[in-house]
Amino acid sequence: MNNPLNLTSNLFFFIFNLTILYAAYTFSTFQPKQTNLIFYVHDHFTGDHSTAVTVAGKTGAVSNILNFGTVAVVDDPVTEGPNIDSRQIGRAQGTYINSQLDGKGLYMVFSVIFSSGEFKGSSLEIQGSDIFTMKEREFGVVSGTGYFRFVKGYGIMETEFMDIATLRATLKLNVTLKHY
Repeated sequence: MNNPLNLTSNLFFFIFNLTILYAAYTFSTFQPKQTNLIFYVHDHFTGDHSTAVTVAGKTGAVSNILNFGTVAVVDDPVTEGPNIDSRQIGRAQGTYINSQLDGKGLYMVFSVIFSSGEFKGSSLEIQGSDIFTMKEREFGVVSGTGYFRFVKGYGIMETEFMDIATLRATLKLNVTLKHY
């Protein structure tokens, strides 16, 4: 004799397994998008339109960023091209800490906040070492907001222009991101 409870249990078990299989095969096909960006950050520690300032160091706030232990705060323009007059797409805001005894390496942590263009309202969180005497340096992209929610990635930084005497530099950031 057939038990109606047995038939209901079997039907539930079948539908439940079918749902699990569907979810497993559907969700595993979601692949992250890859976005490649190139933009330029303009660091100006001196001049009328300076965008970076030292706030602490061995000799206090007047310390030079090229000295070990100096901390700087930046609010640098981010542009599409290497020229400061090219279209501004955002700001790089954060800190640099000179963390190398010989003064040639910075630890950087900053946000790139996009204020125009396709990614307006989104941001990237960048962190890593900047040994600025090297031609290319790699850094991590550890987080993001808006379009870049759940991002992870890396970037290659190159110095396009550097004037040690005036502490002005233009940095090219080539960033590769994976996000949903």
